[in-house]
Amino acid sequence: MQRYFLKKSQFEDDYVMIENEDAKHISRVMRMNPEDTVICCDEEGSCYLCELTETAPDLVKAKVVEELNKDAEMPVKVSIAHGLPKSDKLELVIQKGTELGAHSFIPFQADRSIVKVDSKKQAKKLERWEKIAKEAAEQSHRNYVPKVHRVHLLNDLLKTFHHFSSVIVAYEEDAKDDEKSRFRQVLQRTKAGDSLLLVVGPEGGFSDREIEKMKEAGAISCALGPRILRSETAPLYGLAAISYHFELLG
Repeated sequence: MQRYFLKKSQFEDDYVMIENEDAKHISRVMRMNPEDTVICCDEEGSCYLCELTETAPDLVKAKVVEELNKDAEMPVKVSIAHGLPKSDKLELVIQKGTELGAHSFIPFQADRSIVKVDSKKQAKKLERWEKIAKEAAEQSHRNYVPKVHRVHLLNDLLKTFHHFSSVIVAYEEDAKDDEKSRFRQVLQRTKAGDSLLLVVGPEGGFSDREIEKMKEAGAISCALGPRILRSETAPLYGLAAISYHFELLG
């Protein structure tokens, strides 16, 4: 069943008003008709089974049938801070990270980031990243669309650390030293409702300056397994490991 994420203002009494691209998708792509059903979720993560009553390319109206109780969100809120990688790798991380349950994404300009996003292009980039997150959330039947933040500088990123229960930095030197315990220890002391920030570097990894500053700000550096992972693989490994720990081990 198709799922759409709507603003709270689109819910009016027992009806929802679906507009713009979502309305076009329902009427023209899916070719739905009145009495067909969809799932509509609001900005707070509440989802409802809705029956279409009117369909047009610019506006679809649907009646709320019932609220759905299934919660597809991770019991801990995991955010990914990613040093800007090359090409479209960040788009892959946002798409697959959303499928794996990430709560938000914070791209940042790392010392070794080759890509530079200037202020003129940032709005367009952010719009594309948000669209990728929304489509991935619909596909994976999330209750919530992860927030994609603007590109941060390192100092901006450091200021966010106090918002999280724990901050983990995936550091390749720890993997080379065969360090295996710190990631596990962080997960063991984390409980449902906590928030984690996983910080991953670009292709060239972190500079010594960045590691020092992040540790001073309270971050814990650790290895994600014994192997050296690509920049775009590390956050997905981290999310999968966190999901296994909290959602499958029980």
